Amino acid sequence: MDVLGDAPPKRIARATEIVLDDPNVDAVLIIITPQAMTDPTLTAQRIAELAEKSQKPLLAAWLGGHSMRDGIRWLNDHGIPTYSTPEQAVRAFMTMVAYARNLESLYETPRDIPVQFSIDRNQLRSQFNAMISHNHELLTEDISKQLLDAYGIAVTRPFLVHTEQEAVEAAERIGYPVVLKILSPDIAHKSDIGGVMLDLWNAESVVHAYRKMNSSIVGHRPVARIVGFTVQQMIRDENGVELILGIKKDSVFGTVIMVGLGGITAELFGDRALGLPPLNERLARRMLESLKIWPLLNDYRGRLAVNISQLIEIMIRLSYLAADYPEIKTLDINPLLVTPNQIIALDARVQIDRSVLGKPMKAYAHLALRPYPEEYVRSSVLKNGTTVILRPIKPEDEPMWMDMLANCSRESIYQRFHYFFQWAYHEVAVRYCFIDYDREIAIVAELNENGVRKLLGVGRLVGDPDLHTMEYAVLVTDAWQDKGLGSLLTDYCIEIAEHWGVKKIVAQTTTDNPRMIAVFQKRHFSIEIDPSSSLVLAEKVLN
Repeated sequence: MDVLGDAPPKRIARATEIVLDDPNVDAVLIIITPQAMTDPTLTAQRIAELAEKSQKPLLAAWLGGHSMRDGIRWLNDHGIPTYSTPEQAVRAFMTMVAYARNLESLYETPRDIPVQFSIDRNQLRSQFNAMISHNHELLTEDISKQLLDAYGIAVTRPFLVHTEQEAVEAAERIGYPVVLKILSPDIAHKSDIGGVMLDLWNAESVVHAYRKMNSSIVGHRPVARIVGFTVQQMIRDENGVELILGIKKDSVFGTVIMVGLGGITAELFGDRALGLPPLNERLARRMLESLKIWPLLNDYRGRLAVNISQLIEIMIRLSYLAADYPEIKTLDINPLLVTPNQIIALDARVQIDRSVLGKPMKAYAHLALRPYPEEYVRSSVLKNGTTVILRPIKPEDEPMWMDMLANCSRESIYQRFHYFFQWAYHEVAVRYCFIDYDREIAIVAELNENGVRKLLGVGRLVGDPDLHTMEYAVLVTDAWQDKGLGSLLTDYCIEIAEHWGVKKIVAQTTTDNPRMIAVFQKRHFSIEIDPSSSLVLAEKVLN
């Protein structure tokens, strides 16, 4: 809005007020330049008065050097940011907008995608240790794909061959068309030196590709160690998109996960997104949505949309793998063929960080974020024979968490929170469902009744920075009180605190909560009543 060069402070203030009152305006930038009628200091005073009454951000650009200094000082003293140019102000505001959007996205309730592993991950760890102890820093494609397959990521199986005849026999067993690749621990990017031949439709083409590849390798990498060649199924889909999916250990952020445009043009276009494992549904989706090729993954110009839900699950599975194996320096799946019907890794390679092999490591020290603590998931039986699952809470539980509180009386809410807690807001649920597993844990009791899951109660431990002392609280829905659930949650939380090496647990309840007082007394908490607040203070020293 141009208020013209002769505008006195009153007109500028009134124009700003009108703009602020517009519901379509989120922030206002006021720009002042030296004019014959300009009074920058008095204008700053009028703007500061408006800022005190407005909830919207006000930004200022007082341009003109020395004559603007008193006005700028007044604005800064009243909490209004000032900038040397309008462009700087706009960039600052858009940084605020991006931060708010990222924060909102981070705490958006993700969709629950159950990721089940049918393998014994401890046994797989033993097998992996044996694999890497007898291999070079760069694992073979076959071993790399075995690891992916174990985590539920579909792969094409490579067959190792050493002669032309073996290559033809393998191709005929697989069925044409096939792909022929070089297998060498010294060659990471096979396509760069002619080490990959696609669309081989018959025995003659396999033999020709074998010979051509052999001579190409000798010409480009004469000293490379050649283990042999691999033959695998050739898969194409006109509605498919080739992606690159991988993990890399960064010196600052630890292990990060990457997704982007794949194939031989991956480095050329650099269309990729980075995230910190472990991923959930929302974080994985945000990474995909940030890619320039996001429209290609959907029904762009008549193309069939790829299976986004399955792709997100694959990304989550890879983030589990990244969390489980700090020895992995890099892992590349390129290309990962994503189609409407299937997602399959066509090529993969794993590079090992041999500097950490055999050294004791703190669990998940290679990650910036601690993964969901699956080790604390267990099945338990209540006194009435009902089987419940005790497990740590997770962001996807927000809807069930709200339903749980909806099934609690005002008295139960008050006894847990010591005031009439207003819980039915996403912003509130974020605090209780999105937690830092390094210093806090909330164990929920989940009941699956005729396929319907619901939460019956929750026990919560929150620790100080050193995990010397943890505060404990428990809530059980009214219908499931007096069934031993509060005791079950309390015992399990005490067990977890002892496992973490916590020295002391403290808790509070009200004097009119005899159930909870009895639970504390039975577990040898010291009990003290605060006469000024009618609160019961409980404390237990752990071994």
